[in-house]
Amino acid sequence: MLETLSSGLSPLAAADVGRAFEPGTPVLLTIAALAIVLLLVLIIKVRLHAFFALIITSLATGLAAGIHYGEVFDVVVDGFSSTIGGVALLIGFGAVLGRLVEVSGGAQVLADRMLATFGEKRAPLALAVASLFYAFPIFLDAGFIVMLPIIYTVARRLQGGFMIYVLPSVGAFLMMHALTPPHPGPTAAATVMGADIGTVLVVAMLVGIPTWYLAGYRLGLLLAKNHPNMPVPDIFGEPEITEHVRAPKFGTVIFCLLLPLALIFYNTVFSTLESTGAVDSGNVGLTISKLIGPTPIALLIATLAAMYLLYLRPRRGVQDVRSGLSDLVDKAFAPVCSIILITGAGGAFGGVLTATGIGDSIASALDSFGMPVILAGFLVAVAVRVAQGSATVAATTAGSIMAPSVAELGLEGFGLAAIVVAIVAGSITCSHFNDSGFWMVGRFCGFDTLTTLKTWSVIGTAIGVLAFLLAWVVYALVA
Repeated sequence: MLETLSSGLSPLAAADVGRAFEPGTPVLLTIAALAIVLLLVLIIKVRLHAFFALIITSLATGLAAGIHYGEVFDVVVDGFSSTIGGVALLIGFGAVLGRLVEVSGGAQVLADRMLATFGEKRAPLALAVASLFYAFPIFLDAGFIVMLPIIYTVARRLQGGFMIYVLPSVGAFLMMHALTPPHPGPTAAATVMGADIGTVLVVAMLVGIPTWYLAGYRLGLLLAKNHPNMPVPDIFGEPEITEHVRAPKFGTVIFCLLLPLALIFYNTVFSTLESTGAVDSGNVGLTISKLIGPTPIALLIATLAAMYLLYLRPRRGVQDVRSGLSDLVDKAFAPVCSIILITGAGGAFGGVLTATGIGDSIASALDSFGMPVILAGFLVAVAVRVAQGSATVAATTAGSIMAPSVAELGLEGFGLAAIVVAIVAGSITCSHFNDSGFWMVGRFCGFDTLTTLKTWSVIGTAIGVLAFLLAWVVYALVA
């Protein structure tokens, strides 16, 4: 999954699951391939809803791979719940915040300022650059949902097809989330491999900026040409700006959008200080950061602030304003329920694939091939990513597997950081049906399953491969 709070809640490991029989690695790989084919048939040919298709395929895959019939449902539920627990909060709060920004006229205010500053022709670039900054301290799930109303508004105003505006921003969020600390994947991989976080960040940005421009922004524009007339989705509904209520000021909207970033960044700073021993567990600042800095809490605080600043305060004296706010929240929740369920079902499928041991089998085989350590790390991360879906788990697992080999080389500084970046590049590559982000972003963008494969998956894979190649160049220069 793309990273949510659930990244720390792993589905049941293969060793924890009762087995009716133990298939070998070739059989497991065949089952995994057939499972993906079954999903494609159910969703594309049979036209079965993705939620049902994912649950059915998860159950069938678990049984075929030898999970005991009495435990296969538990494995599915575990994968579903560990994913949806964090996703539901992020999507729920993010959807309400996004709806408030749109209904209040805040999205229009931001779009007007952006277009006046950068011009209509540079609108896709302006949205992508804004996404780069917004994606730095915040998980892709939450940041992308909050950015969507602005992207919707710009696309509605300028027309020309929705994809030309959304795909460059998708590339920006993917690159920042995959490569840069403080996101969980690169932070975890750097930690288990003993790399300095600051050095990893420098290498990640050195590699990431050209990667984003070529594989995110430029490739996004190229892919958008295949869908020139795609309409803007109405996930949040059409704008419902009240005529006699003034639109919020630019600074007020920016404050509401930057508030969760500031809280998350505050938490990240103190978490880093705690890990280095600079502050102890009794530090007041650290305690406060743990209370207000987790992503769902930061979004909750920002959403409450937006309720007052963007909706209640401008409507003082309006009759039944609080009932109107309640209706707004209901309207924001209604369209995202299906997305939450599909995302959880994607996590269930990933949980089943993890429980079968497919990822461990592939990773161990690749690690024993004797290839260059940086290439082996990348391929191990790709294998784990394909097998179970989570970029954080893929980065952490690959880093743990490769750490002994890297330690024998005595690498440090930029050489070690380059290997970390190569590994996390692999962790974002080849997103497919077991990645909850695949379903979340696809549904919020109004893409069908095949279109999501042709856009989200292609951009993510291009970013992963190009980032790996550039990291290898850095490694060759400094190691």
